[in-house]
Amino acid sequence: MTKAQAQKEIEALRAQIHRHNYNYYVLASPTIPDCEFDRLLERLIELEKSYPEFVTPDSPSLRVGGEITKEFPTVTHKRRMMSLSNTYSSEELREFYKRVQKALSNEGILAFEMVAELKYDGVAISLTYRDGVFVQGATRGDGVTGDDITSNLKTIQTIPLRVQESPATRALLNGEFEVRGEVYMQKKDFEKLNAQRAANEEPLFANPRNAAAGTLKQQDSREVAKRKLTMVAYQLESEALNDTLSHIERLKLLDELGFNVGKASRVCTSLGEVEEFLREWESRRDDLPFEIDGAVIKVNDIRQRNLLGETMKSPRWAIAYKFSARQAETGLNGVTCQVGRVGTVTPVAELQPIKLAGSTISRATLHNFDEIKRLDIRIGDTVVLEKSGDVIPKIVRVVDSRRPPSATPIEPPTHCPECGTALVKPDNEVNLYCPNEDGCPAQRKGRILHYASRNAMDIENCGDAIVEQLLKENLIADAGDLYSLEKSRLAELERFGEKSAQNLLDAIERSKTRSFDRLIFALGIRHVGLATARALAQKFPSITDLQAASLEALQETDDVGDTIAESIFTYFQKPSTKMLIEKLTRAGVKMSSEQVERVKNARVENKTFVFTGTLESLKRDEASSMVLARGGKVSGSVSKKTDFVVAGSEAGSKLEKAVQLGVKVLTEAEFRELMQ
Repeated sequence: MTKAQAQKEIEALRAQIHRHNYNYYVLASPTIPDCEFDRLLERLIELEKSYPEFVTPDSPSLRVGGEITKEFPTVTHKRRMMSLSNTYSSEELREFYKRVQKALSNEGILAFEMVAELKYDGVAISLTYRDGVFVQGATRGDGVTGDDITSNLKTIQTIPLRVQESPATRALLNGEFEVRGEVYMQKKDFEKLNAQRAANEEPLFANPRNAAAGTLKQQDSREVAKRKLTMVAYQLESEALNDTLSHIERLKLLDELGFNVGKASRVCTSLGEVEEFLREWESRRDDLPFEIDGAVIKVNDIRQRNLLGETMKSPRWAIAYKFSARQAETGLNGVTCQVGRVGTVTPVAELQPIKLAGSTISRATLHNFDEIKRLDIRIGDTVVLEKSGDVIPKIVRVVDSRRPPSATPIEPPTHCPECGTALVKPDNEVNLYCPNEDGCPAQRKGRILHYASRNAMDIENCGDAIVEQLLKENLIADAGDLYSLEKSRLAELERFGEKSAQNLLDAIERSKTRSFDRLIFALGIRHVGLATARALAQKFPSITDLQAASLEALQETDDVGDTIAESIFTYFQKPSTKMLIEKLTRAGVKMSSEQVERVKNARVENKTFVFTGTLESLKRDEASSMVLARGGKVSGSVSKKTDFVVAGSEAGSKLEKAVQLGVKVLTEAEFRELMQ
């Protein structure tokens, strides 16, 4: 074969594969069998290996993955990727509609259209195309900057590597344009992924959104390709387009370019039509092959959008309407009790398995026995189950009319279900506790799992089954013993081999470099969360200082009250704690704070910050370090002394309290600007 012949066949194969990909993944109407498609792709890969000079960035062969990304570069969005205001209320939706109506009428515009779309529960991304070829993809991040995840996005079949040309799209093909959309995982692919992870004894993803987010940050694009993500496009921006082209017309252009735009977008000329769309899709959401958590309502006319403008955080021309939490009725078969790492006894409802919001629920926490009494729950009852935020299942009420005569009241246990020790209930607390800290196997296991958890020492592959096995084999008694494990002994255990044993030991070795505040958190001291651990690390720069701290000195620490101070002081007096600290010190774990490199910033110095919600482009400890380096303080609770509350997505009660107290609330982008 000559070079010219090879080039001609490669171009023909690419065209065929692009067309078949579009038919299969976007139109859901394949025209050839999978085996024939595989043969076309194998032939293309074979030719490109023989003639690498003909490989181009839009080749379908690049979708199979293979690139390893050690870190994701930061990119700046050309247009800010804003988040939408959310509402769960029909009344707030009507108020939004009236605000738009009033603002446009002030400009002499009496009629306008809204476009209603499904709100896919996934991860927002931005795609850049140059001369019709996909050149860069990024996460939303904080709206101003995001992570460059181009190699991972290339593996997603519904993202065209080269767009389709038509008379309508020709103007876009010379120059640059941007497509925004949502990457998500279909329900069947999510269930398959979790089944594989369960078989490998890996932690399960809570929902498809978490699975999609975790997948996009994988370092190995081959792993991303295996997980079969999907993208739906919902926005097109280009200097080649003028503002007379409406949003719905831009969606049609995206469709012609070869993007998946979904099938549910609807133009509404009245609030009634918007409400009808919401009622229809809330009732149909469980029938969809993917998760949605609501709908997005947008003004259709781009010129009208420009008139309405935007706030610092959200556009004034769009709103996200969140559907109510999904509920189902099921039977309560019994109640079991779990014992946590600090001895907390938590009742758990054992339910008749039921499908709810895309997963089968057979257990739900009952929190404590006061909650059981408040709800008057009895074994044999029919209960109403709800997925809070469509993630965490909880029982919200009993169906009294369906209570059988045989329903049995639930009595609190008197002894620990794990070790048989008599339980205690401290004054002014609702929980029961097992006081056998050192002898209770559930508490020992819980403390080690907490030590190895992601926000603590982040020891990969040290999950529930592994810790259980190490305890059973008497290889460890506490977290300090992890650093004495030997490869030869591990390799002899079931589930282990040479490679898996080495992987665990490598992860344990890496944990020695974690910051001092994370070590304090990892110790599992009752009432000490991440924010309190940071405050302790600030005041007591070494483990020796912290061990020697008086009760009064602890009480004077920011974010530490009398109860927490007493808990910390008592913890460091225990012989078991002293033994653990000795083991960690001998192992070479970092036992003191590093000298923080100071950055002069008068706007931050001596100011107190509280973080709430999920930050898109920063880990919480990274953001806290930025504050500390500038002479600021980080607290875990909002008070009148708080200067700034930084609110990420899904911010909760801390944001509400900040608003009530009049505390300045910052978006993530505003926080970054303040740090400069």
